[in-house]
Amino acid sequence: MNIGFQVLNRKQSVTLELAQRFKEVPVSTVSDSMNRLTAAGSNLRPMHRGGPLAGPALTVRTRPGDNLMVHLALDLAEPGDVVVVDAGGDTTNAIMGELMVMHALKQGIAGIVINGAIRDSAAIKEQDLPVYAVGITHRGPYKDGPGEINVPISLNGMTVRPGDLIIGDDDGVLAVPLEEAEMVLEAAIAKNAKELEAAVEFQAGTSDRNPIRARAEKLGAFFEA
Repeated sequence: MNIGFQVLNRKQSVTLELAQRFKEVPVSTVSDSMNRLTAAGSNLRPMHRGGPLAGPALTVRTRPGDNLMVHLALDLAEPGDVVVVDAGGDTTNAIMGELMVMHALKQGIAGIVINGAIRDSAAIKEQDLPVYAVGITHRGPYKDGPGEINVPISLNGMTVRPGDLIIGDDDGVLAVPLEEAEMVLEAAIAKNAKELEAAVEFQAGTSDRNPIRARAEKLGAFFEA
């Protein structure tokens, strides 16, 4: 085995049906339901026209500036997968551009997340395929490797394992461990319902603000008479 240069099989995965249900709630609400402990960093931004992302992760770890294994991942991905690439956060060279996005669309891939840069940003922005990256550059990639497919990766401290759920919207990207996905969804739906009720109260001007003052007082805030 060539260490650091391998393609593994994904052993398990969140179902596409469960992944689709996460589109019912904002990523921020799911994040709150996970106690705000998981994040891929605020610099990982949507590069596409718009629309939510949800699907099981097909993970890629690649040398910064090299996209050989990303090409392989796009070929291996199943419809509904999200290709998640740890390219070290480097933005010197783009990991993908318009042609690779076109290929991903043909493959039925649900989205692409790159801890690195893209190019052909204007063309990608016109696509509905969710694409997230940390930067844009005109400089193209190399295709020499090494890299690994279907191994645990980390995006700015957020661990992503093959088959974990990946969701995204305009606020960013979030990974949900596959064994916790159903529990997290139930909690997120319940929290979202409460927030929708609160929005109605804010609109009507009937929101109870007393708990905010009470909390400030409990924490020792001084209020001048």
